[in-house]
Amino acid sequence: MFFVEQNLISDKATLVKRASHLRIATASLASAMQSGVFRSLYRGRGVEFSGVREYLRGDDVRAIDWNVTARSAKPFVKIFDEERELQIFLIVDRSLSMQALSSARSRLEAASEIAALLTLSAEHNSNPVGAVLFSGEVEFVIAPKAGQEHTMLLFSHLDTFPKKSRGSVLESALQGACKILKKRSLVFVISDFRVSGWENPFAILAARHDVVALKVSDAIDSTLPEMGTIFFKDAESGAKKLFPTSSKKFQGRWQEDFSMREKRWRASVTRRGGVPLSVSTADDSLSVLSEFFSRKKEA
Repeated sequence: MFFVEQNLISDKATLVKRASHLRIATASLASAMQSGVFRSLYRGRGVEFSGVREYLRGDDVRAIDWNVTARSAKPFVKIFDEERELQIFLIVDRSLSMQALSSARSRLEAASEIAALLTLSAEHNSNPVGAVLFSGEVEFVIAPKAGQEHTMLLFSHLDTFPKKSRGSVLESALQGACKILKKRSLVFVISDFRVSGWENPFAILAARHDVVALKVSDAIDSTLPEMGTIFFKDAESGAKKLFPTSSKKFQGRWQEDFSMREKRWRASVTRRGGVPLSVSTADDSLSVLSEFFSRKKEA
């Protein structure tokens, strides 16, 4: 993807310094995340299988585990434990295309803020949160855990300047999440999805967990500013191209291409068992997340 050639990552107050303000802002978001309806977001049961025991008179026959019963020649029923905590896991893309700046803030700044809001909401509810941060390589991995100290550790890594490694290891990050997560979790994949090969590991992850694919875009993805014929630079390869931004025909094709890619991405995520959510760098991240959780609560 080509971007207007300019500096990467704008100056901003660090997430660590903004933590106190963000904690206040996430109170309503934390409430929506903690709702019982959302905990059983896509699977519907809201409980976890914990084992089997022998059938006792009065047990619901619908709970009989027929496989175990057939093997033992005695009736056994399944035991379920109520889920009391919602485990959150974040997969955050910090690749060069996320760092490219074409408006007030970069995709990476938006992604970091979203990750911070979700982390603080989890902390507010005493829910474990973990993460994988990646660029052209996996930069940081932390298993789910609850507590303010854990939150600030994650914040400190979200605040670090990402490595300048080319490419994106989204596929590896998804595979790593599958290995780390031992219990059902709510996973947010925060990326611009400008890479291939993520679909199969995404499907495997979504088969075991509730996965939200959160695509971060920029206004320039759909509408180019009219600045004449100017150079655009590919954030990953460094290649440059001249684009006639004042051409109405070129502008139309640019918008059509974005619309087509957006539809394909949404269909791909849905087909593989995930839930697509788009956010722009110009959006208020808290409002987008609050609306998403509220919509899911009402569903």
